[in-house]
Amino acid sequence: MRAVVQRVSQANVTVENTITGEIGEGLLVFLGIEKGDGEKDLDYIVRKTVNVRIFHDEQGRMNHSVLEKGGSILVISQFTLCADTRKGNRPSFNSAAEPDIAEALYEKALVRIKEITPVQSGVFGASMKIYSVNDGPVTILLDSRRKD
Repeated sequence: MRAVVQRVSQANVTVENTITGEIGEGLLVFLGIEKGDGEKDLDYIVRKTVNVRIFHDEQGRMNHSVLEKGGSILVISQFTLCADTRKGNRPSFNSAAEPDIAEALYEKALVRIKEITPVQSGVFGASMKIYSVNDGPVTILLDSRRKD
């Protein structure tokens, strides 16, 4: 499971000209689910996302999490994070989880994050327009298979 986590001052997602999720200060998270991902991967990504210390403290150092800052999280499903570009110029998405499995894990991620902090989301499988103001910019890559 892969997540691209961006510190934002604001972000929203639109599906068919309707805003489905919107946050102020917080994290914009693009979530890619791969074949073989399960509960351990989900636990890792959720734990890291809500606890990663990328917000400034009183001394201007990145030392606070979204929880400590009181921010929200906007989660967008994005199977293209599972792309393999090693061969040729057209990305292969063979490592992406099947849509029904990916959607179930995506929905579980939303439930687990919501138990911890406010969360908004896009619509799984939909064509979405994402607007964000990356604060910093700060962008972190999390990968449950590269945690050791």
